[in-house]
Amino acid sequence: MSNEQAPRHDVVVIGGGPGGYVAAIRARQLGLNVGLVEKSELGGTCLNWGCIPTKALLYSAGLLDQIRQAGQYGIRVEGVQPDYPAAHRHSRRAAERLSKGVEYLMRTNQIAVYRGSAYIPSPGRVQVDGASAIAARHIVVATGARPRGLPGLEPDGHRVLTSRDALAMTELPKSIVIVGGGAIGVEFASIFRSFGVEVTLVEFMPRILPAEEPEISQELAKSFQKRGIKVITGATVSAVDEEQDGLAVTVTPAEGQGEARVVRADRVLVAVGVTGNTENLGLEALGVRVDKGFIAVNERMETGVPGIFAIGDVTGPPLLAHVASEQGVMGADISAGRGARAFDPGNRPRASYCPPLGASVGLTEAQAREAGYDVKIGVFPFRGNGMAVATGRAEGFVKIVAESRYDEILGVHCIGPEASELIAEIGLGQTIEATLHDVAATVHAHPTLSEAVKEAALAALGEAVHI
Repeated sequence: MSNEQAPRHDVVVIGGGPGGYVAAIRARQLGLNVGLVEKSELGGTCLNWGCIPTKALLYSAGLLDQIRQAGQYGIRVEGVQPDYPAAHRHSRRAAERLSKGVEYLMRTNQIAVYRGSAYIPSPGRVQVDGASAIAARHIVVATGARPRGLPGLEPDGHRVLTSRDALAMTELPKSIVIVGGGAIGVEFASIFRSFGVEVTLVEFMPRILPAEEPEISQELAKSFQKRGIKVITGATVSAVDEEQDGLAVTVTPAEGQGEARVVRADRVLVAVGVTGNTENLGLEALGVRVDKGFIAVNERMETGVPGIFAIGDVTGPPLLAHVASEQGVMGADISAGRGARAFDPGNRPRASYCPPLGASVGLTEAQAREAGYDVKIGVFPFRGNGMAVATGRAEGFVKIVAESRYDEILGVHCIGPEASELIAEIGLGQTIEATLHDVAATVHAHPTLSEAVKEAALAALGEAVHI
């Protein structure tokens, strides 16, 4: 096929995850001719092997725990039998249904989908599996990221697992060591424990969920201890040796503080972060800078090579699907010649979905102080919230961080029931520069969990009613 016969698009998006497919749809909404290249399932890692299947499994695990505790609510249930293969099938059905939904969106938006691996031989050209190049005025790289290992802990899909390996298992081991106490690690710890697995969670930093408020980490660690999840912080896994009846996992204290110990388990799951999928795209030859495994971009998601953008996890933290989608909209807007609103990575919600669920948006107290703010804090425990007590979900709290001069809200941090839903109120508040007084003056329905957000704002003002 000659170059004259090759397809031509205003925009070609490489990668069909939550960044790529949203960028493609937004570009079509703006009247651009769009192509999208995907070598695997549409929806990317998040939809197929990350966010969606893990949340499906967490729901099954949470439902199992609720049924076990039903007696305290006046419901007697006997003979409860967990069925992990069935829960796994449910998780795969959810992922497959949503992936087909993305396929439908591609068709209805008239986006040309090219199946295969992409290579960029020069700006304005994209090859798919070596075929003639597709012409593209703009190229958006949205290839995502993949789990990374640690020296001596390279995943093999059998003994040492990645999160994808873990999601592919239809039968669970009797015991597992999870390396990494971030969102991925704590979520898998919770799932496995609910289904009867003996879990040891190892985190290099002094606490699990190290990026969150210390109080949230403490609350989750306390809950994990009650559930029988062993948590080892300030340590790393230095060796995994195979024995006749399983694995001997050597856990070494960080910086040589203390003696190493051996934990025996059937499997090891490594959940210590990701690296960008930057290989075999031709980026270096084009002059696109790759820094520590991620594509370097500016605030407009530009790579420095005219016409080539990058969005989502391939550009590095924050590694969140909703951030990728927001960046996709920005990339499409710029490709269409529209002004794009500034991308503020600090005003993006994040959550870990294991019970008690933790979520936050904006600055932590420490970050606010480091930024030079004179801060005021409001904390409201769920034990003072009517709906939380009525439904037996009274553990946790809402914490609001605000600056003292104008009472502008800088962040909110929540652990407890429906935390990921509750923080949206403050996310909107930050977008419109709401103050503590605005939240405190907003009438919240009673009884609702959201009243805890209002009470936290009142607490910061020294006016809390129910504590």
